[in-house]
Parts: sequence; C-alpha cells; structure tokens
Amino acid sequence: MNTLPAKTRILVCESTACASAGSVDIRAALEREVARLGLADKVEVGFTGCHGFCQKGPIVIVEPEGIFYCQVKPADAADIAGSLLPGGEPVKRLYYRHPVTKEAVPRFEDIVFYRNQRRLILRNCGVVNPEKIGDYEDRGGYRGLRKAVTSMSPEAVVEEIRRAGLRGRGGAGFPTWRKWDICRRQPGDEKYVIGNVNESAPGAFMDRSLLEADPHTVIEGLALLGYAVGASRGFLYCRADYSLASRRTRTALEHARGKGYLGPKILGSGFSFDIEVFEGGGAFVSGEETALLSSLEGSRSMPRSRPPFPAVKGLWGKPTIVDNIKTLASVPPIIADGAESFATIGSPASPGTAVFALTGKIVNAGIAEVPMGTRLSTLIYDIGGGIPNKKNFKAVQVGGPSGGFLPGSKLEMPLDFDSLQEAGGIMGSSGVMVMDEDTCMVD
Repeated sequence: MNTLPAKTRILVCESTACASAGSVDIRAALEREVARLGLADKVEVGFTGCHGFCQKGPIVIVEPEGIFYCQVKPADAADIAGSLLPGGEPVKRLYYRHPVTKEAVPRFEDIVFYRNQRRLILRNCGVVNPEKIGDYEDRGGYRGLRKAVTSMSPEAVVEEIRRAGLRGRGGAGFPTWRKWDICRRQPGDEKYVIGNVNESAPGAFMDRSLLEADPHTVIEGLALLGYAVGASRGFLYCRADYSLASRRTRTALEHARGKGYLGPKILGSGFSFDIEVFEGGGAFVSGEETALLSSLEGSRSMPRSRPPFPAVKGLWGKPTIVDNIKTLASVPPIIADGAESFATIGSPASPGTAVFALTGKIVNAGIAEVPMGTRLSTLIYDIGGGIPNKKNFKAVQVGGPSGGFLPGSKLEMPLDFDSLQEAGGIMGSSGVMVMDEDTCMVD
C-alpha cells in the first residue's frame, strides 16, 4: 500500500460475541496507535455490530479496500495501524484462511461464508455504526418511511406487503399482510404494534445480533407497521439479558426522534407514532405472542386462548400486531424499492430470504442469510464450511425445541416454510444445530 485512500476506516466488530472476546480493547488500542502514528486526521477508527462470522471473531475490517482481519487481539493493533503508513503492507497473518485449501483470503466479500449469502435483512449488519443514524441514512435508511407517510395510504402499504409475498419470519410463516389488514380494518383509533425480540430457543441468536447491529431498520419497520394499521404506539419486547441490544436501540430511538422519524407529525405528515423498549424477564414462553402481551400488561407470561386473535383483541384489549423483528427488517426495502425487488428473491411460495444461526458440529459457526429455497447442503457446506475433522454429516436440528431433526437423507432439501413442514420440521427460530456421525441421539 503506497498511498492512503481519501477515506480510510478501521471498523471493529463490537457485537456481544466479539466484545466478550476483547474487541472494545482492540478498538482502544487501534485509536492509540493511529494517533501515535499521526494518522488521526486521515483514518477513522469506529465500530459496527455483528458481521455474522462469530467463529472468527473478534473481526476488524479496513475500508474502503474491505480487508478482513479475524481473531484479532489488542497486540495486533500496532501492525494494523502501521499497515496504513506509506509503504505499509496488510497484516497477512490475520487473514481468513479457507478451511480446506488453507488459502489466505484478504477481502471479506471473497470469503465463501459471505460470498454465498444474499443479505437483505442483514444488509447493514457489520457495515453501519448502530449508534450513528447518519450511517443508516447513507444506506437508504428511512427512505421507505418517508415514501409511505408522504405519498402512500395505509391501504397501499398493506397492499405492497401483499404483493411482495412476505411471510412472518418468527417461524410460523403466516402471510404478513393478512394480519396487518385484519388489524387495519378494526374500528377505533387505539391500536398497538410490537416487535418480538424474546429470542429464547437454544442456538438462536439472530434477533439479538440484528438489533445490536442495525436497530434503525427494526425501528423503521415498526413505524411502517404502525402507519399501515393506524397505531400510534409501538413496543420492542426485548429479553432483559440482551442489554447491549436494548441500549443501542434506545440510543437509536433518541436519534430517530431528533430527526423527525418518530414523534408527532412524522416528517410533516399527519402520522404520529413513538416506540419504547420493554425488557422482559427472559421466559421462553414469552416468545408466544399472547404470552408476550400478558407480560407487557404486567401479568405472568401465560398464553391465551384464541380466538380472538391479537389483531382483533390484543394488548389491553385493543387491536395489536406482534411481529418478529426479522419480519420488520424486511419491510423498509419492500416499501422503498417496491414489492418486486423482494418477490423475485427466494421461491414463489416463500419469497425473500431467511436468516439462520449455524451452530454445532460445523466449521463456520455464525449467522447466515440466504434466499428462501436454498438447499440445506449449500447452507452447511458452501457457507458453513462443512463438518470439522472431515466427519460425515448425520443430522440437523432445525427450528428450536418445537422443530424436528432432519437426517442426512434430507441434505439436498430446500429450506423454506412449506418444504420444512413437509419434511416434518418447521422454520421456527431458524436455529440450525448440525450433528456429525459421532453425535448420539437417544429416542
């Protein structure tokens, strides 16, 4: 590297996973080294949320080249900063290496884990600073909300979601537009909308990572939902132990209010709406929407008989929509770019993408997003890197405790709502726990 690009940024992942491995100390060390070398006016040291490649954290990326450093330690800061001096060379020992060929891969976009994904829900994760609203706006953030409240009716927003074919990403796969429309048609002007972040299934950490990395996309999605159904108040129901996600979301809410994306008469329209974070006790059952409503009302988390469904009679007896935050994160690009941009991804019956948490006996553990209908083999081998120590694939547990086991014979099946159900599983939490030939399963 002979000359320093005009805008150079060193971005440190400070998700829960990377932070627990010392990434906060890495950023502090990088700031000191950049200052010591006299580069502070040319190099910005910042942080992002989760990149998804948790197996290789802590992660540091140097932009604009997209250099990807993995398993970084504070002691590596001097070499990373020094590589940005005239004549400096990238720190090759920190490159990712292909698990089979051992080839060094300098750029994150060339790493198979990322190259084989299609990121829509996670489009900003690992890219934006979650505590800077300007980063989100620079990537088209709040464009969908502005379009909706200034030029679309609530009915038109619901219709766009219908045309996109969006189904609930909480696991059930119910058509999103249908319950939005039911709620929109209910009489009265007191309605509520809720983002469900009570992620409790073993091996599932997608919602936490999304909220830590890109809270504004969830906020925008919830605001669009509020506009579509006629609600003026929203909640993000978050597990209390997701403290970093809650803190960053509260910061993002303050910034959104300051820019006029929340509050009275949003963006000069007649739509007023605000959101607050509610921290639940972490009970597994609170992920069920009616139990979540009981908790929000101050009672014990207990599921309610249905009907009536929450869209008709929900929080405090008022029409309410509860959506998973991955569903909400899918909404802004649909409204901003049109239904076709979403509907052409994935399979006809399950458009869009799905986010999976890869755990268990797999080389590349982490979070991956792929088009609906992607084969299980692609997820496990092309993205996940296969089974460690050249072991054979035995089975995968999909969807959390309510899901099922898919044996090795299902390796080529497509991953979408209907195919999983036909195979005896469910999308559920989208946690994917991989088992090898040595795994013992007892009936």
